Amino acid sequence: MPVFPMSGSPPVSAVMITLNSARILPAVLEALTWCDEIVVVDSGSTDQTLAIARQFGCRVLHRDFDGFGRQKGFAVEQARNPWVLVVDADEVVTAELRSEIQLRLAEAEAGTLSFRGFNVPISLVFLGRLMRYGGEYKMPHLRLFDKRFGNYNSARVHEDVVLNGSVGKLTHHMLHDSYGSLHEYFEKFNRYTTAGAHDLQSRGRHGSVAQVVFRFPVTFLKEYLLKQNFLNGYPGFVWSLFSAMYPVVKYAKLRELESRRDRPTAKGA
Repeated sequence: MPVFPMSGSPPVSAVMITLNSARILPAVLEALTWCDEIVVVDSGSTDQTLAIARQFGCRVLHRDFDGFGRQKGFAVEQARNPWVLVVDADEVVTAELRSEIQLRLAEAEAGTLSFRGFNVPISLVFLGRLMRYGGEYKMPHLRLFDKRFGNYNSARVHEDVVLNGSVGKLTHHMLHDSYGSLHEYFEKFNRYTTAGAHDLQSRGRHGSVAQVVFRFPVTFLKEYLLKQNFLNGYPGFVWSLFSAMYPVVKYAKLRELESRRDRPTAKGA
């Protein structure tokens, strides 16, 4: 059932990028029906993503993927309204967050707030559990902003919005249900670590043996004990384990990229 904008609240364009994102896309889009439009930029889905997006009346565009920053920046540029809400295809806007967004934007429109953007808290759902402890609960991300004052940078991964203006903070969160299974987790893990290694290489970074060897125990202890992921039970242990593996694999892939330059070919051996 469509939810209409609050009186006095300016129209909002929801924007997202997709690639084979059908798993929870209906729930994601259903939670955005209050928006003035939903812009979907797809990079070649072969599942039901496009059919689902069109079923919800989204404006669907295609663009070959060349990094998260550029892809999201392009999606933002396509929005017809100044205020954009950037949502990943596995993030669900709660009803409480929707009401808070409409209230804050109505205040901004009335001139009682001077913010050009808002940090949106995002909470991870992992192995079917809301991770209430650790660094993944209500982590703020700049996802709601006036595109006349900024957009995404061109980072391949870990992209950020560069905004010319003050940023407020919302209270209620989006739910980030990113991984339908461990198989899906490692598919994304592989893509992100490869992209991260290429990003490090492009910035002139180098992968030392120490970075590969010592990052795992340090990161695991930080995630599991210092950030208190042990309070999240079994999902907290698995998340800490995988989080510790991420930088190890990323830097190992960076070393592999560097070694290819000096590796003899079959012809030259």
